[in-house]
Amino acid sequence: MTSPPRAPGRGGPRPSAGHPPRGTGHAPARFAASEGAADRHVRYVDRRGAGRPPTRPGRSPRPARLGSPRRRLRVAALGLLAFLLVIAGRLTQLQGLQAASYAHAAELQRRQTTTLPAVRGSVTDRAGAVLATDVDASAVYADPFAIADKARTADLLAPLLRVPAAQLVPKMTGSGRFVYLVRGLDPAVGAKINALVVKDALPGIGVLPERRRLYPSGTLASNILGFTHFGDLDQIVGGGGIESMYDTLLRGVDGTRTLEADSAGHAIPSAQQKEKDAVPGSDVRLTLDRDIQWSAQTAITQAVKQTAADTGTVVVMEPGTGNILAMADAPGFDPNNVAAANPDDMSNLATSTPYEPGSVNKIITMAAAINRGLVTPSTPVTVPPVLRVGSRTFHDAEVHGTEHLTVAGVLAESSNIGTVEIAQKLGSPALARALHAFGLGSLTGVHFPGESSGVLPAESTWNQAQATTIPFGQGMSATALQMASVYATIANGGVRVTPRLVAATIAPDGTVDPTPPSAGTRVVTAATATTVSRMLEQVTSAGGTAPLASISGYRVAGKTGTANRVDPTCGCYRGYVASFVGFAPADHPKVVVEVVLDNPKQGHFGGDIAAPVFSKIMSFALASEGAAPSGSRSPRMVLNLDTGR
Repeated sequence: MTSPPRAPGRGGPRPSAGHPPRGTGHAPARFAASEGAADRHVRYVDRRGAGRPPTRPGRSPRPARLGSPRRRLRVAALGLLAFLLVIAGRLTQLQGLQAASYAHAAELQRRQTTTLPAVRGSVTDRAGAVLATDVDASAVYADPFAIADKARTADLLAPLLRVPAAQLVPKMTGSGRFVYLVRGLDPAVGAKINALVVKDALPGIGVLPERRRLYPSGTLASNILGFTHFGDLDQIVGGGGIESMYDTLLRGVDGTRTLEADSAGHAIPSAQQKEKDAVPGSDVRLTLDRDIQWSAQTAITQAVKQTAADTGTVVVMEPGTGNILAMADAPGFDPNNVAAANPDDMSNLATSTPYEPGSVNKIITMAAAINRGLVTPSTPVTVPPVLRVGSRTFHDAEVHGTEHLTVAGVLAESSNIGTVEIAQKLGSPALARALHAFGLGSLTGVHFPGESSGVLPAESTWNQAQATTIPFGQGMSATALQMASVYATIANGGVRVTPRLVAATIAPDGTVDPTPPSAGTRVVTAATATTVSRMLEQVTSAGGTAPLASISGYRVAGKTGTANRVDPTCGCYRGYVASFVGFAPADHPKVVVEVVLDNPKQGHFGGDIAAPVFSKIMSFALASEGAAPSGSRSPRMVLNLDTGR
């Protein structure tokens, strides 16, 4: 009987040589000796791969452990739970604790607020003729980032904008997303730009509606009106003159329009819209008369050109009310094109630029002496060829021998020496008080921006030379408006009235707030004023220095001025200031006119070049005011005792 096979193991048969043991799964190991080496090296060779180091004898390899799937699941579950807790906490914060604030922030992001500019108030003359007003306009802007072909875009826009393409290209190359190319265009031009953008596909170019300031009469009264410009908040603000003086009233209050828009900037129809209407600015009514202003401006511009003067100034005012009917400068500027204006031409010379008035100041010396009873028009005055005071020698404009004049003759012939002699009777303290009483050395009260008070040194500081020259208008200075006010005081019977430029302001609802004339301050008696007025009439007579100031049918009172001019470049006297100031009709004064020509080169005597301008402007003003011709002739006074005339 055959015995069953034995299971492999200790008691089993041994494997034969050259065969691996059953059940081991290993290939037989071989050992090879490296021959020719100093030390013998045994290399283990395995059939599954050469170079594996042999296992240490007597130590079996450690079996590898498999990872626990339960542990991995726990870690993953804990991580997922932590993530969900973070998400839940953030949702709780956003939707629970901060929901309102985020909703408000989202609303603000959607909300767009647009400023609705207020219509700036108008400036008119005394009759309501518009001198400055607001009109619709268009502004052309660019988004440099969106313009692909800047040269082509500039070439297409240049003819419509009337700006060279070379000036437009730099504006289109900025780093920002918005830049104005041109502002204040006529709306019709804006419409053409819009059509061009659509037709020629000009990306990055747009047109915005806006307002601009318009001065219908161009340069007329520009020195008074001033100008406007765009301020920091893109508002139109006043930059000079009345526009600056009344900027707050004229500007009004801007309105706002608030709406919600999508990311593309389109309004959301169902969203709420809020609008706050703008409040228009108030109007300003001036005392100016547009026609008289035009006459004055035309006449002084011609005179400056004919005499080659540096500048010219005219003041026209009513003596009884102080109303300024005209203040004209030459040269002027166009406030519609401020960029092209010369900055030196943009001030109001009548209030901002003092000058040494010269002989027109003699009226104060005469009035003060007559008012104190020291002299009368017929008081004799001996006038030598020259007058020495201390180390200085004074003389008249024309060389003459010793003359025997009356006080009226001293004024009519404009004698410096005779005026000094009368001033010596008056005394410096009394003269200083009279100068101040007539308004010199102080602001006029018109409150015009940049107004100067002139220069009148304190009497306590006068040296001998000043005490001699100030009586005839040198060594001190005054503005044209101050000197016009002096003559208005005489024309008004000795009562000084504060000059008045603004007649009223008119609120948007039509409420009128008038600027009342001042009550007036008496400076000299009515009798003194009448006497001085009669003396001034002699100046425009055949025996005076200004017969060219006369007007047919009217009695005219006035005074010439030919003063040495202070040149600011050297601080010395160089050139002349020629002037004439007076009023008419002398028997019932309606209008005062002053003419000043600074540094004329073609003639320099006030009676020759300023008096004719006075006559032209005064004639127009009298006609405009409807002043009746004088019903009597000017009284005749003895001027020269030597000739008896």
